[in-house]
Amino acid sequence: MSDPLQSVIQALTRASSGSSDFDLNPEIKLPEGRKLRSAGVLVAFIMQDGVPHVILTKRASHLKHHPGQIAFPGGKQDEGDADVIAAALREADEEVGLSPSAVEVLGTLPAHETVTGFTVTPVLARVTGAFVPVPEPGEVDEVFFVPLSHVANPANFSVQGRRWRGARRYYFTVPFGPYYIWGATARILRGLADRMVM
Repeated sequence: MSDPLQSVIQALTRASSGSSDFDLNPEIKLPEGRKLRSAGVLVAFIMQDGVPHVILTKRASHLKHHPGQIAFPGGKQDEGDADVIAAALREADEEVGLSPSAVEVLGTLPAHETVTGFTVTPVLARVTGAFVPVPEPGEVDEVFFVPLSHVANPANFSVQGRRWRGARRYYFTVPFGPYYIWGATARILRGLADRMVM
């Protein structure tokens, strides 16, 4: 029986460059010598109804940064974290109750630079143990699952734009049902989709 995540595992072997929130806005010149903070997000795949899904969260509406937005579990690397993989696993445990012992790390994608000054490493992982989502009420309003087939299809992505800091900024979106997935989350998923269809 073939591995339902075989295309994801193959995508991890393909050499490619990193991405950024500025990909679709080449006129933006980033300052030289800018200081970026390391962060990790967990792109976790879980089997639902016999097919792989991606675990996503809707951020709490009262948060200062990105309230109500769709995001992967994850966050900045703390001093106690061995690396960004450890940071992603710790944050997923804290935010949605996904224990590191219930996860098999498959690998990482090239880092993504955000407008908020982070270099975010997507950590791809398979959920191998029991997982009942427990949203951290201070950070997460909702945990939900999106079929991998939806976010692995480049045709489901579109480019949209809005004014940001006085200029038009463009970004990827990949809506799913009531969820408006955009920005860094959509860009990371688009990068995975591109690697899966190469």
